[in-house]
Amino acid sequence: MPPRTSNQVDPADAPAEPRQALRVAVLADSDTRWKWGALTARRLTAEVAGGGRDARPVEVSGLLLRGRATPTPRQLAEVGEVGIDAGRVREVTAVEFLHTVRDEGYDVVVLALVGGGVQAMLHGLAALRLERRPVIVTGYVGVVYEKLSDGLLLRHGADIVLANSAHDAERFRAVYEGVGADASAVTEAALPFLGGAPYAPEEGRDTVVFAAQPSVPASRADRTYLLRRLVEHARLHPRREVLLKLRSKPGEHTTHIEELPYQKLAQKLPGGLPPNFRLVYGHMGEVLDRTDLLVTVSSTAALESLHRRIPTAVLTDLGVREPLGNHHFVGSGLLTSWDRLDGGHHPRPDPEWLAGQGVAADGSYGTAYDTARAKVAGLLAEDQLPPLAPYYTPTTAPGYLPGILARHHLAPDGTPLPGAAAPPEPGRVRGAVRETVRNAARGAYRHGVQRVAPVIRRMGEL
Repeated sequence: MPPRTSNQVDPADAPAEPRQALRVAVLADSDTRWKWGALTARRLTAEVAGGGRDARPVEVSGLLLRGRATPTPRQLAEVGEVGIDAGRVREVTAVEFLHTVRDEGYDVVVLALVGGGVQAMLHGLAALRLERRPVIVTGYVGVVYEKLSDGLLLRHGADIVLANSAHDAERFRAVYEGVGADASAVTEAALPFLGGAPYAPEEGRDTVVFAAQPSVPASRADRTYLLRRLVEHARLHPRREVLLKLRSKPGEHTTHIEELPYQKLAQKLPGGLPPNFRLVYGHMGEVLDRTDLLVTVSSTAALESLHRRIPTAVLTDLGVREPLGNHHFVGSGLLTSWDRLDGGHHPRPDPEWLAGQGVAADGSYGTAYDTARAKVAGLLAEDQLPPLAPYYTPTTAPGYLPGILARHHLAPDGTPLPGAAAPPEPGRVRGAVRETVRNAARGAYRHGVQRVAPVIRRMGEL
């Protein structure tokens, strides 16, 4: 072979052609699901975007499904770093989302929605009949302790249904196989927002954090009881910092409706609040950085805490009951009461229970998404993906499915109902006016759902 001259370039040394970006869309309907969906998208595409000659740029688009729990800018900012600029996240209706998928040509779509929303989007996407459809991923934002069959069957039809633990994966497959549905989409992974430094006590620091939940418990009496015991704990331990970690401010909504915010209940406590007791907001990971004991009824924050090996307690004061979700922790070694915590007891988790819950406290978190990443890569490499085939169809659930689709302005066949899709805007002025009207209507809707409806429900209970 003749030697190279000075102006010849070895093909191996030539700069690689820029590779086409992998385009991912995340559709979420609440602040916690936005956090789950955005971080899941990052976990699934980490190797694609990693260094090396085969790396591809990854573009993640954030879309918020308009509704009761659509997060505010403050909530988006408080979620923490998810790798997507909150200023570039936009709000859409279900039909607008479907049109966006049709026009943008995404490679992967992460549906971070309540079950009914996932089902509606699956049928809507199927009705688009795209020549090349995206890979569809969905899952759960935390502990699955209620509506297991209902929620799972509403998610059936996605290419990948993520399970946060081996325990969940086993349950998910059993439900699908039990109704004769394909269970191959179930894929074991872990919660995408686990992380942070392992727990290390600090001299002079003694901080107890109660992780509040918007809807657990639900009654005023139960919520007042928990708040009173937390305040009493602070009074019993004046040198201990006691924090009530809140999910939202009054008027904001999260994944679940909060009709009785702890902030308002705290204002009515006799005797006021002790100086070592504080209400805090912010990113849960940052709060856990200074936590020495995490207390909750059944919050997913317990799993974040356990991942970091922070002492964690799950309360039994109100019973161990399915509506509370603390039944999920049976066998964990974490169940205890305020009386025992007041006396200095710190529960110790059962190692075997921990191993099945996806908290990866043993250091295995780095490989938790390997199987899911491989599945996504395999599906992207397919010449043609099969049509989406949810378990629920007009044949299998004729009395259930149409109502779910109608809530998102879709017909039983998944196509938009008449009038659901707004016509193209004829000009900027009319477009701006229409957006102003939409924003006003949206504000009125949220006020009705978040402020007026709870009052009416409580009046009906009198």
